[in-house]
Amino acid sequence: MPDTTTTRPSIAPHGAAQLPRVVLDSYNEELADDDGFLGDRASRRAFRAIVERWRKPLRDLGEDPFGDAPSDKLSKKALDDQLAAGDPEAAGIVHSAIEEFAQELAAVTRRFLAVKAWRDTERIVVGGGFRNSRVGELAIGRAAVLLKAEKIKIDFDMIRHDPDEAGLVGVAHLAPTWIFEGHDALLAVDIGGTNIRAGVVKPNLKKANDLSKAAVDRFELWRHGDEKPGRTEAVDRLIDMLKRLIDRADKDGLRLAPFVGIGCPGMIEADGSIDRGARNLPGKWESPRFNLAAALHKAIPKIGDHETAILMHNDAVVQGLSQTPFMQDVDRWGVFTVGTGLGNARFTNREGD
Repeated sequence: MPDTTTTRPSIAPHGAAQLPRVVLDSYNEELADDDGFLGDRASRRAFRAIVERWRKPLRDLGEDPFGDAPSDKLSKKALDDQLAAGDPEAAGIVHSAIEEFAQELAAVTRRFLAVKAWRDTERIVVGGGFRNSRVGELAIGRAAVLLKAEKIKIDFDMIRHDPDEAGLVGVAHLAPTWIFEGHDALLAVDIGGTNIRAGVVKPNLKKANDLSKAAVDRFELWRHGDEKPGRTEAVDRLIDMLKRLIDRADKDGLRLAPFVGIGCPGMIEADGSIDRGARNLPGKWESPRFNLAAALHKAIPKIGDHETAILMHNDAVVQGLSQTPFMQDVDRWGVFTVGTGLGNARFTNREGD
């Protein structure tokens, strides 16, 4: 598939700051020091590296309770099980990793709260696969305790939706409500450094007009991180996933809105290109010569009888948007997504919403 810079008319600019229910104050902050990006210290990879460091002294003595299993291959369930009722030394390794990671997360949080756009943040919700484990929850909770012990008043909360679904549900919050009129669902895409998800989301506005009842009807997941494809192959696979979902919705009698919402890592330009921050994606996505929205429109020009509208934003922004209905008791809030990297965004609720 050739590169393209051709863009199509959209219902709003890609990567917009003014969203239906919130103002986006900041996203994809890439805070750094002499050792690199700070967010890399509070990522899933960082946690696995910490586990590996705590295993090494025992391994050198021939007493590693995890045996030969690589640290980056230990499942979340395995770590949770060891923490709950495993070998005491294995549980000790996990406890030590939780504490060290919590210290790093607290330090990263302090730096974010010092950024002008993040000042006066009242709550940070945490998403990504890391939070979907007891180990992750304890590390996040410990970081919150460390910050409050320093008199830093900030609450941590967990994104309510499953990590496989939060980024898809959040897409519904990108679209103006009129896009749903006469339709039952929309297509959503969540692109990450390890996985690409595509799904059908029902807004369920009759149950709740604030999208608090929005839900994923079905989705497909492709773990591209295991296959190391190029950019062209990745986009072609995504197109195939969307076409299958469209066909299935048609067979089920589900009326799809002519809309595809996309969450993708990086700084998203108004034309849909990616300026920076997509280094973990397969191939080179950070280029004015590549436009994912245009490529998808070319492959799927219509949904039903109407031209396809495609709207793209940062993946952490979109995942955070899924939490919007449940954040109405604060004015300013942020999101961290702990995954391949540390995604981040800061929001202010719009007055009157």
